[in-house]
Parts: sequence; C-alpha cells; structure tokens
Amino acid sequence: MGTPLLLSIQIGAPRIFGISDAADPMDRPWTTGYFKEPVAGPVQLTRTGLVGDGQADLVNHGGPDKAMLAYAAAHYQAWRDELNQSQMPHGSFGENFTIAGLTEADVYIGDVYAIGDVKVQVSQPRQPCWKTARRWRLKELPKRVIETGRSGWYFRVLAEGIVERGMSVELIERPCPSWSVARANEVFYRGQEDRDATAELAALPLLSLAWREHLLNRL
Repeated sequence: MGTPLLLSIQIGAPRIFGISDAADPMDRPWTTGYFKEPVAGPVQLTRTGLVGDGQADLVNHGGPDKAMLAYAAAHYQAWRDELNQSQMPHGSFGENFTIAGLTEADVYIGDVYAIGDVKVQVSQPRQPCWKTARRWRLKELPKRVIETGRSGWYFRVLAEGIVERGMSVELIERPCPSWSVARANEVFYRGQEDRDATAELAALPLLSLAWREHLLNRL
C-alpha cells in the first residue's frame, strides 16, 4: 500500500439556499457551508480550519476538535453506484480533505498525520446530520452513512501551515492502536449494551470532548 495522498481540498463559506414558502420542505430556505468548492493551489490551514472555509452551525460544527473534515476517496464510486448519482465529485459530503489510501478502518483516534509542515490529529468520526439529507434530497442518506460506516472523520490541527492537493499524508504517531474510526462508529451507534467498550472509548483523552461527554452521559 502506497503513501496516502491528499487528493483534493475543498472550502466554502456559509450560504443561503432555497425559496420562501416553497411547497416542498426540501426547497425552503436553509443556511449551510456544506457546498464546498475545490482549491487548485496552496491554502493556509490554521487551528480553526482552512482560510476561506466556514460553517453555518457553530454549535455542532467547527471548533478546535472539528477544524477539518476528511473523507475517503475510495467511498465515492460506491455512493455513485448506490445513489445513481454520476455527478458526485469530491467534496460532495462536505469534506475539506478528500484522501486517497485511507478509510475509517485505517484511521485511528489520536492518529497524527504530517501533510508537509502541517500536523493534524484524528479527533472523532463524523456524525451525518440532516444537512447531508438536504444536500442530496435523500431523507435516508444519514442513516445509510451510519449503516455503511462511510462516515469520514475530523482532524484537529496541531501545527499550522500550507497545504495543497497532491501532498502526501504521512502517519507519524498512533497512540490509540485499539480504536479505529470504524470501531468507534460501531460502539457509538450499535454498542449501547457494551458498557465496557463504551467506557473504554469515553476514557480516550484524544477523543473529542463532545463524544466523550455523550458516551459518559450514556453510561
């Protein structure tokens, strides 16, 4: 297996879409930063994300633990086939980084990756929300994301710098080798009865604060 690559970078500021008083709720006004456009050249990555990027819902999105959303390039062909969507470019799941050579099974909570001089750390899986359904006008899509495990994951930024598509994504540290993003998803969504696994995941200091609080509340 070769070195994973940053296949594409996407950014987008929040915008308003929709038509007032539309009959179909899917057509009514909503504000979102989900629609992101590819960046061809270098872009600055800060502790809070890419310069020029933004989120509409700052309660559930953004912040240091969710500075960057990453998604596996390998998932796209399956989604195009399953959803009958031939026009589904990178960035279609609202991600900032589309990465070749990594999936949820390969990425672990707390993993530190170097992208040039930048260093990022995996903080939690991505939880699909209603905006995923709204973007593709498919009410069942968030549920399908959970069922397939094709969630994507968030990075926190440990070292700021410049990133550009085509750069390598090099693993430099793996402090939690028992907790892949795939396993964290499994415990979070289907492991309610496994209190030991839930407690173990909740105790990971490198897991995002939001996920740790949720799991502790469950316990």
